[in-house]
Amino acid sequence: MPAVAYAQAWPGKPIRFISPFAPGGGADITSRIIAQKLGPALNQQVLVDNRGGAGGNIGVDLAAKSPPDGYTLVLGTISPIAINVSLYRKLPFDPVKDLLPVTQVANALNVLVVHPSLPAKTVKEVIAIAKARPGELSFGSSGPGATDHLAGELFKSLTGVNMVHVPYKGGAPAMLDLMAGQVQTVFSTVSTAIGAIKGGKVRAIAMTGDKRFELMPELPTIAEAGVPGFEVRNWYGVFVPAGTPREIVARLNAELAKVLQMADVKSKLLESGIEALYSTPEQFAAYIQSETQRWAKVVKASGARAE
Repeated sequence: MPAVAYAQAWPGKPIRFISPFAPGGGADITSRIIAQKLGPALNQQVLVDNRGGAGGNIGVDLAAKSPPDGYTLVLGTISPIAINVSLYRKLPFDPVKDLLPVTQVANALNVLVVHPSLPAKTVKEVIAIAKARPGELSFGSSGPGATDHLAGELFKSLTGVNMVHVPYKGGAPAMLDLMAGQVQTVFSTVSTAIGAIKGGKVRAIAMTGDKRFELMPELPTIAEAGVPGFEVRNWYGVFVPAGTPREIVARLNAELAKVLQMADVKSKLLESGIEALYSTPEQFAAYIQSETQRWAKVVKASGARAE
């Protein structure tokens, strides 16, 4: 069947949308909000399939090895797509050769939070305390090589402070230990930290991205608060297996563009500290290339490894 005719007949059955992380996190929330709207747009069910593990590698590998027929999508995130290639000695897939980018869909915003006992209310005060007490301040993360870990390593390299990394098996355990005072800081996702911030259990200092968060406009970015060049964007995007007909990729891109501009989609994502985005496949591919190069330098400088 010619590709154009095949694409016109697609989709003729439900579509699997792999989320390569556990239920409840930012990637899962994003997958489900998108699937809920994409299904009706395509006149088919879009079923979210959580396949967590190995920093997102298991779910992305499953998608990479699926038939390129338009019936498998995956929510690739910055870790398995742009960071893990530098972090792991060997990946079971090639993010560039085995997958086609459809569109970037979101940024999961991160925020620097500290335990209330730390006498710091600004980024400059955090830096001053860390310099006065080298090796005494610690920052928790959701695991080696995760965005919140590498945010801490980037912060260290740009400010010259000596802080100790404490990895956890997820963002929630890191937040619990921050609230308990076992670590002093975390570069947490907003979705994980928002309850603790509102409850006064932790103090929010600054956002890690390139602009302020509209639901917490009083918080500056780390860059504008005194660390020029600091920017960590924890992005998500939709991918399909390499070889998927370009007509299907174009249809998915067009439908996702409509979904991501829906007011209720944008507001639901924003409530969890996630910003809706859209790009062409070409724009997204170029962005991935720049992000892969950028984070390779951070991983190398940090000495972080994962297996």
